[in-house]
Order: sequence, then C-alpha cells, then structure tokens
Amino acid sequence: MRFVTVMIFLTLISVFSTANAQSWSPPAEADRCPSKWGVGDELGSGNHMGPDTVLRATQLIRQGEVVELGQVLHGSIPLGARHFDLYPKPTAMNPLSNRRGSNEELVVTELGQVGTQLDGFSHQSIGNTLYNCFRVDETQTRDGFTRLGIENVGTLMTRGVLLDIAELKGLDMLAEDYEITVSDLEAALARQDLTINPGDAVIIHTGWGVLWERDVPRYLRGGPGIGVAAAEWLAARDPMLVGADNQPVEVQPNPDPALSLPVHQIMLVVNGIHLLERLKLDELAARDVYEFAFVMQPLKIRGATGSTVTPVAIY
Repeated sequence: MRFVTVMIFLTLISVFSTANAQSWSPPAEADRCPSKWGVGDELGSGNHMGPDTVLRATQLIRQGEVVELGQVLHGSIPLGARHFDLYPKPTAMNPLSNRRGSNEELVVTELGQVGTQLDGFSHQSIGNTLYNCFRVDETQTRDGFTRLGIENVGTLMTRGVLLDIAELKGLDMLAEDYEITVSDLEAALARQDLTINPGDAVIIHTGWGVLWERDVPRYLRGGPGIGVAAAEWLAARDPMLVGADNQPVEVQPNPDPALSLPVHQIMLVVNGIHLLERLKLDELAARDVYEFAFVMQPLKIRGATGSTVTPVAIY
C-alpha cells in the first residue's frame, strides 16, 4: 500500500512539473498587436538593420577570417516530408569552332524551408493570425503571401554572438531531450564576458549539427533547443534573429505534450523575430569564436514563407 501511494505521489509530481514547467498560451491579439514597430509593419526585428548596425559589425572584423554557416544542399540531407531533387540539364553543344558546351539544372524543392533556412513571418501563425495580426485567409494566395513575404527581409548584417551550450556543459552534443534554460544562456554569456544587445544575431550551438549527414533519422526525430522560458528571455533582449544548429531552434518535442513548437509562435508571431534553422556551427565553435560580424541575405522569393540561406561569420 505504501509503495502504491508513493508511486501515485511521484506520478502526480511528474505530471504537475510537466504541466507547469513549459505551460504557455498564446497571447490575445489585443496584447500583441499592433507590434512595437507599428501598425502594418512587416519587418519586425529587421527594423534594427541600418548603417549603425553594419558599422558596429565591421568593428568585429580583425583577422579577416570567414566561416560559412550554411549546410550544403543535396537530396540526402534531413528533409522529412520535404524534397530536394536536382536534375542536370545539358542544354546545347554549340556547333561553332570552339565547341562551347552548356549545362544547367532543374531543381525541384521547397526552397523556403530546406537546408539552412530563415523563417519568415508568414511561416507560422496563431490560429488565423500572423505577425502584427495580418490574417492568413486575407494574405495567402495561390502565388504566395501578399504581406510578410520573405522578399521584405533584405540583407542582414549585424553583430553575431555564439552561445556554445554544448561547450558549457562539457559535451560535444547535448542530449536529444535537453531544454536549454535561461540559466544556460546567462552562464554562456558570462563565460565569454558578453552581453546581448538589441539587433544582435544570437546563435546557439547544441552540437546537434554533427548528425546532419551522419544520422539523418536521429537528426529529424527531435533534438535539444531552447524552451519557452529561454525564448521569452531572448525575445526581451530584442535580437534581430535567433539561430541554432538543430532543426527548429527550440527543443523538440516540447516537454509539455500539449504544446507544438511554441517558440516558433513566441518568436515569429508574437515578437517578430526571425528564426534561423539548421546552421553549420562546428567550425565556428571549434575556433572558439564567440563574437563576429554576421552577414546573410535570403533569396528574393516574392510571397515565400522563408528562404534557404548561406550565412557567414566574419571575424
């Protein structure tokens, strides 16, 4: 009897902890709209981009070293239900004396959401509403979204900050169910004597990226990442974007089984902060580079929900 009572008690504590540790409800439209950037704004945190942001970033370039942060695209990368198919297309052999041959390719893919990619504000919603309370049913068309398309983003160049949580924990890779906490973020910043400033690109190294081609099923199955509390803490610091080397930036699945990727809604819909997913961070982490100039530009795909990108860190 005593054993049964103890087991029931432990089960209740487990349920209570799970329900309260990560519980989150989307705020009402009246509490998040209009955004702090004003009625009709489509740029969100991209409003930080400007000459001052660029000039501050250039001051971090001391050695002229460039580290590429984008994964190579091909058909065997972690895609899940998405596709990436490339078909070589020899187009001509010119009959003139120099015999100039020509080759092209047909790429069939979901270019907004494959590989290393930037989430735009039309990618996620709370019910029928997107960032700044634009409505899905009023902006989504057969040819793309009429508002909040990824073409609005443009070039982003700002100060980048690497928070190496794997290194902080003395690991090459965090456990697949590890939720990165506010304490982790604060400790990583203190370790490198850094702070997060408005308009920064905050990049989180979990080590999960080593699985990108080594173990695709495991990479897709889930992974460590920030939880609700860490996301809200980061959003309060007003970054330009938040990125990571895992699939969705946030911990997946969420510790609260009633929630589905709430950090996407917290960042994209509520706060208008871009998410940068599936970064290649092994080289940057190995070089112990924690502050750098971050440069990225999404493709100009009108009305798209996101874009494959090839960001770089320059230091």
